[in-house]
Amino acid sequence: MSEADIRILVIDDNRIRASVIEEGLREAGYSRVSIIADSRPSVRAIVEADPDVVFIDLENPNRDVLEHMFQVSRAISRPIAMFVDRSDRAMIEAAVDAGVSAYIVDGLKKERLKPILDTAISRFNAFSRMREELDRTKRALEERKVIDRAKGILMRLRGIGEEDAHALLRRTAMNENRRIADVAQSVLTAADLLSGGKP
Repeated sequence: MSEADIRILVIDDNRIRASVIEEGLREAGYSRVSIIADSRPSVRAIVEADPDVVFIDLENPNRDVLEHMFQVSRAISRPIAMFVDRSDRAMIEAAVDAGVSAYIVDGLKKERLKPILDTAISRFNAFSRMREELDRTKRALEERKVIDRAKGILMRLRGIGEEDAHALLRRTAMNENRRIADVAQSVLTAADLLSGGKP
């Protein structure tokens, strides 16, 4: 995606500061910039704007405004650069936990916007890749547990060894053009139905 194609949403209740950000972004080659002039915009308003990146400028945020913005960050799953005039360790940790990609204290300068935007996008993408890998690993572990339980049921009911139980699951999956984990889940469901829900 080229710089001209990136949709940037600026959230700032101060129109003058918002226009400084907008001007800096446009000078850096970003032409698709929109502004929400509200320190507590609804998630719906942000989703409707459909930004690729969000810049949030909070002059002197109180805890309620920060918490609202952190909730927004969690909900929209986009790179977010947050500018604040003052902060403390708890606010920084809350921002990181909420997925804010760049948290800049006392740093709103037009010439710094492009590197901050690039950093926010890069960090967001890296974090997203890690989250996807973690999700894949969790799914694989859960599937492994399901397969192991299904093998145990087949071993007990058919009087076969673990290798034969796995081969039976694999062969059934191939014959039915399904994944082994799906076949294993079917075995668990059938065993549950046949046992009346008793372990």
